[in-house]
Amino acid sequence: MVSTTEIERRMQAIRAAMEVEGLEALVVCGTEYTGFEGAVRYVSGFEIVHRHVCVLMELDRDPHIIFPAEARWIGDKKKPWVRDHIWADVPGNWIRQYLENRGIKRLGVYGLDYVMTVKDFQAISEGSFQITPFDLQFDLARAVKSEEELVGVRNSMKVIEKGFWKLLEKYEPGMTEAEVMAPAVECFFAGGAGPRMMNIVLSGTDGQAEAHFKVPGGRVVNADDLLLYSLEVTAEEGYWVEFSRPVIRGELSEVSNAMKEIYPEAMEAARSVMREGEIASTVHRAGAEVLAKHGFELGHLTGHSIGMTMLEHPAIGSSVDIELKENMVISYHPQVVDQEGTVCLYTQDTFRVGQKEGENLTKIPWQLYRGGELPPNG
Repeated sequence: MVSTTEIERRMQAIRAAMEVEGLEALVVCGTEYTGFEGAVRYVSGFEIVHRHVCVLMELDRDPHIIFPAEARWIGDKKKPWVRDHIWADVPGNWIRQYLENRGIKRLGVYGLDYVMTVKDFQAISEGSFQITPFDLQFDLARAVKSEEELVGVRNSMKVIEKGFWKLLEKYEPGMTEAEVMAPAVECFFAGGAGPRMMNIVLSGTDGQAEAHFKVPGGRVVNADDLLLYSLEVTAEEGYWVEFSRPVIRGELSEVSNAMKEIYPEAMEAARSVMREGEIASTVHRAGAEVLAKHGFELGHLTGHSIGMTMLEHPAIGSSVDIELKENMVISYHPQVVDQEGTVCLYTQDTFRVGQKEGENLTKIPWQLYRGGELPPNG
């Protein structure tokens, strides 16, 4: 249960960001699409089970939740602390009419790029007010996690760690990629993740992984297959964390082994600069320069802020000059690729930005795992 103090802290931070941008109102969009449901829960307490939902905030009035009419029986409507519930055939039509009646001139939208439905956007865009994208500003307003939020983040990490150890316990060559993954998913669901999971894999034969993600399926795993499961889940509180470690029963290829030897140095270089006042691009460069020195490049996005939405601003990239703040939470996941861009090594760790350096939220060491390893203390 989110405390009243925490709710007030969130609302104050978001409204302060609205005032800076000269906004009179803000629409926060969420959808069941994996990873993009969290903004609505952050501002209202409503957990999206299916469909899409909007929350309308103003500077000086209580917010409203606007549900599509067909979702009346989907989701527990007693959970949200926002109590003004609106049912609309097209939520965008209701929002446009409400804002025009209020005389609103400038509207911000969180979710304009990825989340808002086309029919809602079409309806809102017919209004007499100006529409302003607000994804970056919204994410920066919620990027620094409170102590209450960090409890939820750490709980998610406990869930993901439990699933990883269970995966190792059950793993045997001859299983399919999906069967290897299944014991972890069982732990995740039991830990409260529900539909908030995205578990994908980089894999390949002869001791190396192909440099593209895929859904674990029916491919049978051999002893010399390298498995890099990207585990991304929440616990019941709804905070995303991400984690990955290499799994192989046999031996790495020569190129994969060369990547393995330098990976810890790159991760430590990045962690050491995840600190108050540092620039996000510095974190990217710290790891990338170590890898480049040994002739390797980066594939997938290096990292990003993470919270109730899987992908939050700021990104950790070469051109992102946003200042980090203590208690931001970052998923850092450099994908190392060879010169041809065909072979890769990958990891994911979730960090708390500290006063002087980053805190890795897992104590599971980065190493090769063969299967059968036990967690500390059995």
